[in-house]
Amino acid sequence: MHILGLVLILLLGAAIFGPQLWVRHVLQRHGADRPDFPGTGSELAEHLIAEHGLDGVKVQTTEKGDHYDPQTRTVCLSRETHAGKSLTAVAVAAHEVGHALQHARNEKGLKLRQSLVGVAAAIDTVASAFFIAAPVLTVIVRSPLALLAMAGIGIALLAVRVLVHLVPLPVEFDASFGKALPILRAGNYLQESDLSDARGVLRAAALTYVAAALTSLLDLARWIRLLRW
Repeated sequence: MHILGLVLILLLGAAIFGPQLWVRHVLQRHGADRPDFPGTGSELAEHLIAEHGLDGVKVQTTEKGDHYDPQTRTVCLSRETHAGKSLTAVAVAAHEVGHALQHARNEKGLKLRQSLVGVAAAIDTVASAFFIAAPVLTVIVRSPLALLAMAGIGIALLAVRVLVHLVPLPVEFDASFGKALPILRAGNYLQESDLSDARGVLRAAALTYVAAALTSLLDLARWIRLLRW
């Protein structure tokens, strides 16, 4: 039983940390500046915005990670992407411009993703309050049924949080492979030898939010300890 438990813990750890470590590895692997690249990620983003007639779309630096903000019509790039001349910077910038193209074309998938952003924020607020209050309620209640109910609520909140990030996955893959990759290929922004690595970076960019959401499953350990208590 101890071996089985260890195996389950290792599998859970791989499921939680594996995707995030892979995404980080891919982005870092291609994160070195390339002297043969003519411009930075921000310069490519601004060029693509002008090239595709995305009037009113801006590019700015952010500390919150690379993303596109439909409310302000802003391609927000991290400092590394904004100033970098790496394959990662170029591919990620093109991915975020892909979201700007989705917005300009009024695509339904992006609308769904934005509505889910509000849902995710609300769930995070409720989940945070619940996880803070749970230990206190556990001490007060001391009832097996109440503990099971609390664990069920906690696990449900975690499941919904992950699901919210899984639903818009097609939107992320479209930004990478329906928009960014064809643009990079057709415009000869990358050499043919770089396109294979660019696919890996674009895949990592599409999976970034899901990989981050999976780390919320770490809270399952809290509920396992609670049920064993």
